[in-house]
Amino acid sequence: MKRAFGVIAALVLLGGVAFALLKTPGDDPGPKVVSITGVIGSEKRDFFKDPDVTAALAEQGLKVDVQTTGSWLMNESKLDQLDFAFPASLSPAEAIRGQLQLKDAPIRPFYSPLVVLAHQSTAKVLARNGLASQDQNSRVWTFKMDEYLNLVKAGRKWEELDGAKEEPDLSGSIYMTTTDPSESSSGALYIALVSFLLNNHQVVSTDAEVQQVKSLLLALTSRQGIQKSSSDEPFRDFLSNVGNPLVLAYESQAAQLAVEGKNTGDMVVLYPDTTISSDHTVVGRTAAGQKLANLLRDNDKLRKLEARYGFRPQSDPAAFGLQTAGRENPAFAADLRPAGVKQAAVPDPKMLAKLVDAAKGK
Repeated sequence: MKRAFGVIAALVLLGGVAFALLKTPGDDPGPKVVSITGVIGSEKRDFFKDPDVTAALAEQGLKVDVQTTGSWLMNESKLDQLDFAFPASLSPAEAIRGQLQLKDAPIRPFYSPLVVLAHQSTAKVLARNGLASQDQNSRVWTFKMDEYLNLVKAGRKWEELDGAKEEPDLSGSIYMTTTDPSESSSGALYIALVSFLLNNHQVVSTDAEVQQVKSLLLALTSRQGIQKSSSDEPFRDFLSNVGNPLVLAYESQAAQLAVEGKNTGDMVVLYPDTTISSDHTVVGRTAAGQKLANLLRDNDKLRKLEARYGFRPQSDPAAFGLQTAGRENPAFAADLRPAGVKQAAVPDPKMLAKLVDAAKGK
């Protein structure tokens, strides 16, 4: 009997060895995939739909399902039933963290500076009137924000600018189309940028300073009429050649089209000489949501994909420049500092909320 058991044990052992020898690396099922859900801004919808992104996340054990809404509307979602929220800037992320009473700081895996979009004919008129310039070497355009605000203060119209009368699209009041600052990060960041410039290039930090900049913030907002809640809508309007001559957008929106080789028409990307960056920020409510945030920041494969979609990874500053190098129509700044672009500071969330209320006439 003992001998029989010994033979059986030997056969089992040999079978195990044979299975190990026959097994190939491709047979490894990898980590168990966990499904998670979250809410994101529309500017990241294409990124999360990309099959390469889906595959990279699956390799790390995550399947991510998302819904989109304006960053400042995310607090109206059922956050306690989601794994993460991913607004387009830090302020709404901090507000969400406070609402969920989370202790861990949110993670900012990538960012995108705000830019101004215009057509070639409009950019040339801006240049003739000292509102914009193009570097002859890099071909990068910059937009002079202080001069622009001076025109808005003075109530100037397009027809008063040199060369504008020859362009039928340039008529009426000069202003920039933005999203609704009470619903969308890009609109709120525009309010933060303008208030910074109006406050002698200092962040607004007191109620008295809010009152000083209130009238122009209200003018810049009210001239636009109905504002959209998603940054995708005015961007698509611009591509369709409808709407206002100047449109505020995320750099990533224009860069994604260029990197994908899609038609950008005669689009010109102008970098405000003082701009503000949108820090796309993940608030992980669960451990799986926090894992996603870490992967987006630290995983090399995901960082390369982020740059493909026009974002600037925090942990890989060179990635964006590698994706957009050599492009002229439109041209992108690999590094903002050599391009002469300064960064404005963002007020704390409570002060920014007061500035947004002032811009909306509240």
